Amino acid sequence: MLVVGRKILEDFSAGHADVRSQLDAWLSEVEEADWQSPIDIKARYSSASILGGNVVVFNVKGNNYRLEVKISYTSKTVLVTRIGTHAEYSKWSP
Repeated sequence: MLVVGRKILEDFSAGHADVRSQLDAWLSEVEEADWQSPIDIKARYSSASILGGNVVVFNVKGNNYRLEVKISYTSKTVLVTRIGTHAEYSKWSP
């Protein structure tokens, strides 16, 4: 998959060094993935939340951080839209 929005991840990990290795691992896995549907995501990331509009929220570093992406399965693109702490996530509007 092609990941768009790496700067969001880089900027976040610069301020939250404890999550850097998990984001790097997630990024590597996603780049190697060939997701055809949400079923493929759930097979690898069972705790991911599949929302409407091809939006997926991943739990990162346990449940400490949330990473929201939008996926185009046809163009094999993952757009990073936002990442935040669990507390910040609870304030995000859909």
